[in-house]
Amino acid sequence: MNVYDWLSHMDVPVSQRFDVVEVKFKGGRKEYFRNINQLEFITGDYVVCEMASGQHIGTVSLQGELVRLQIKRKSVVINDDMHVIYRVANEKDLDKHTQAMAREMPTLYRTREIIREMKLNMKLSDVEFQSDNTKTTFYYSSEERVDFRELIKSLASEFKVRIEMRQISLRQEASRLGGLGSCGRELCCSTWLTDFKNISTAAARYQNLSLNPAKLSGQCGRLKCCLNYELETYIDALRDIPTVDVPLKTKKGVAVLQKTDIFKKIMWFGFDKDTNWYPVAISKVLEIMELNKKDIIPESLEILTPQAEKTAIDRAPGKINSDLENLDKKYSEEQKKKKKKKNRSGKNKNNANKPQASSPQKTD
Repeated sequence: MNVYDWLSHMDVPVSQRFDVVEVKFKGGRKEYFRNINQLEFITGDYVVCEMASGQHIGTVSLQGELVRLQIKRKSVVINDDMHVIYRVANEKDLDKHTQAMAREMPTLYRTREIIREMKLNMKLSDVEFQSDNTKTTFYYSSEERVDFRELIKSLASEFKVRIEMRQISLRQEASRLGGLGSCGRELCCSTWLTDFKNISTAAARYQNLSLNPAKLSGQCGRLKCCLNYELETYIDALRDIPTVDVPLKTKKGVAVLQKTDIFKKIMWFGFDKDTNWYPVAISKVLEIMELNKKDIIPESLEILTPQAEKTAIDRAPGKINSDLENLDKKYSEEQKKKKKKKNRSGKNKNNANKPQASSPQKTD
């Protein structure tokens, strides 16, 4: 959840600074804390924060006026009950935090074994220890309601900490674990995307994408969030493209719509017994549809003049005479060329039959 503080170069008096700071924890989780002690922070500093039970260490991700905008967007209420930042983390605090993080992976594996033994239908994805080792949060996903009361008792007796079970969706699970998408970049949900909107297969249909679940699904198993990024642009472009519900009728055959190039405004049609696809501009498609409504069948997708009108034009006397004149000129020119070739070949034969004159001999 990368953030660029584009107001960091502005110097604001200490008395006018916004005293709420955004702090990031493991898995991209962000919370807001008050800086009542007016401490000086740099983005990325480790700070000790107040929690409901104990203390936890996180990193400063945002401060200043941008935090005010984020709080307004997320409708966060600022009051005296908001947790505060105690201090900048020192070496002792960081050592405790490192020890707490080292316990997370062994606890994750052991908890999964206990879940298998109890035969609970849940998937444990992540474990987060509080920096002071007083509380542990278990993140899990499940498609049905899970009774984990016995599990909490078993975990509390084994790890000697306070247990909190938090159910998350599959998209939240992917954002916590992270990874690389098919585009080669880090997942949007684990870097900057915080709001997960509903995505339907209609978004893929508008963009002429093949409805292949393997290509349209992300690492969470749901439809990719990036399907919504360009959806509005495609919807605006589709307003000028007609809906072809019925195949186009031509003398060549019935043309069926195969695909549409939305931004080039070209529609590709194919015939029944022809494997080739033919590009047709949208303006011509509209003309053919209007002709079909009037029961007029054009010659082909490229030639829109009906056959009856075309034959009438061809039978005009002036056009027929001009064609005959062109044929006469063509044949007369060919005959002239043949005569020239014969004359050249006859001259060459005569020259070959003539005896060559002997050169005079010199005498002393």
